Amino acid sequence: MNDDADADDDDVVKDATLASWSWAAASLLGAWSSALIFFPRALLFAAEEGQTLTPLEGFLALHFGILLAAVSLALILNIPSAQPIPQRLQHTPPSHPLLVPLTSVALLSAFLSYNTRTAGSLPFLFSLCTGTVGIWGLWAVIFAGPTRVSHKTGADKHTSAFIFGNKAAASVQKRYFQRKNARGPQK
Repeated sequence: MNDDADADDDDVVKDATLASWSWAAASLLGAWSSALIFFPRALLFAAEEGQTLTPLEGFLALHFGILLAAVSLALILNIPSAQPIPQRLQHTPPSHPLLVPLTSVALLSAFLSYNTRTAGSLPFLFSLCTGTVGIWGLWAVIFAGPTRVSHKTGADKHTSAFIFGNKAAASVQKRYFQRKNARGPQK
């Protein structure tokens, strides 16, 4: 019985240690992120020569700062709790803890780099890469997991008949099913 209490105390200490590390790491990364995003000219103090940042250096400082901010946010969002975590409901699909923060940062970075014209072709290539990651992540957030299938009609509930009149959409299948059953049995 005493062993169970010692094990629980060890778990609480480990959770507190991990939480402290997460907050400290997030604070440090957040500070560096803020410095790179809002004060990129501070990089000139580290350089031996140079009076101004080149557009490429400014571009890289901004996007590295955004990435550090995303990692900092992900660390904060994934701090373990000391209480037991309740079991996840069965209808929620499993998700990666970094999916939403990195998807939103990738989309923001793609937008900003697409609108940067002073650093040559690198911003456009960077925009393509981060845009691909962001759009794919957005697709995973919206459509990942098992399909939701109607029990009555067997249609996939992720489909829609909105713009193009999809005949396989769940709403169309349901209307067809209701009309068919309203007429009664066919002879």
